[in-house]
Amino acid sequence: MYLTTEIKQGLFAKHGFGKKKEETGSPESQIALFTHRINHLTQHLKENKKDFATQQGLMKLVGKRKRLLNYLQNTNIDRYRSILAELDLRK
Repeated sequence: MYLTTEIKQGLFAKHGFGKKKEETGSPESQIALFTHRINHLTQHLKENKKDFATQQGLMKLVGKRKRLLNYLQNTNIDRYRSILAELDLRK
């Protein structure tokens, strides 16, 4: 599987708010996880253009990430800007 426990813990340790691998619920951790999954699904869809179920799942993930980014922008703008810079996202 492309998303093992070690990869998840690395994402949480690198992008989490407290920079701990146990802190999985922070918005930064969730945004990093969604971004990793979105990148993986994007590569999959480049090879399998007619996989519409995956395309629908990708659009749901993008919406979830957008909602989390909006929440973070409204609550703490500094954390929002830092996660955008870390993950190289544009908004």
